[in-house]
Amino acid sequence: MESSTQLPRVLIVDESRMVRAMIIKHIRDLYDFREEGNGEAAWQVLVLDQSIQLVICSLSLPILDGNGLLDRVRSSKLPRLSQMPMLMISGDNDEALERAKTHGASDFITRSTGGAELLGRIDSLLKLSQAQNQLKENLEQNVQNPETGLFTRKYIELQAAQGMSHAMRHGSEVSAIVMGFDNIGALREEHGIEVVQQLQKRFTAMLVSKIRKEDSLGHFAGSQLVVISPGTPYPACESFGNRLREAIHVAIIAVHGQRLNLSVSVGVSNSPNDGVTSAGALIELAGARLKVAQQSGGNRVIACNVQASTMVVAPRIDLAIAMIKSGHEREVLPHLAVLGRQVLPLLKLLERDLKLGLPMADIEKCLIDQAQETEDAGQD
Repeated sequence: MESSTQLPRVLIVDESRMVRAMIIKHIRDLYDFREEGNGEAAWQVLVLDQSIQLVICSLSLPILDGNGLLDRVRSSKLPRLSQMPMLMISGDNDEALERAKTHGASDFITRSTGGAELLGRIDSLLKLSQAQNQLKENLEQNVQNPETGLFTRKYIELQAAQGMSHAMRHGSEVSAIVMGFDNIGALREEHGIEVVQQLQKRFTAMLVSKIRKEDSLGHFAGSQLVVISPGTPYPACESFGNRLREAIHVAIIAVHGQRLNLSVSVGVSNSPNDGVTSAGALIELAGARLKVAQQSGGNRVIACNVQASTMVVAPRIDLAIAMIKSGHEREVLPHLAVLGRQVLPLLKLLERDLKLGLPMADIEKCLIDQAQETEDAGQD
């Protein structure tokens, strides 16, 4: 007769009914139990029965032996199984015993182990397992935000500190990129918090797909995110920020048939370029540059070279076309001269092969004149 299911549950696996009965006799007052006679059946039970906290298993089993079961448990992708305490019953096979030791057996007993010692081994393994699980939970709480799964600000600062330490030793560098939606408060007020949360999830998914595996993505403040990018110079981070900004600006995202006017701003800092001495200062500087970008109108990137970063540069041809299609013609108009000169070779080819009757000489002269006027205005 089995004990109350409120007790910790143990799976006993041995081919011999007598051995199983002996173990049950020793533990039944303190532990709930389940028994199986072969390794394959035991594996199926472990997969299905999530209440099992410890396995007492013979190395010698039919169908799937103890080492085979141990291998499956330790290689499982489920932490509940891969970290399961495995108390192995050793026999006379020294080779199987050594293999079990190297493959993650938690402890060993023999069939002649007394009741007091058996209970002591079980109690020790369960307490150790509980302590490890608690430590892991505490670590995850400090490392990951429970709602988003992203790294916490505290952990991000640790990653930045490690990156700066490594950079100093190897003459390398580390960059911080802080980014966020512009006018997030207005978006939340107009469309509701659920819409903003969905936007944030899509934005996060985009970032996860674009950053390198050695980069760290986490929370900065509120809805703003930060990426720590070791070994990356700030111009590359600035370019990354601009590609991200452009992608959001032309994205067509609608709520109840209304297209959202979305933009993001980005702040970039770099060590050693910015001369900061701590990870916290590196991240805060990127955050301060993000704030300046948003206060300057948003939809821009501010990096280490502030003047160069805040200049409005002509978009790429493909982006300019996307901006026109998405209703942002005004933002393309100041760059028509530059864009026109870029597509001029294509226009000439169209005129030559399709005989469109385009006044190419007039078009080219007009573009050159406009480009010269823009250049002269910039020098003044």
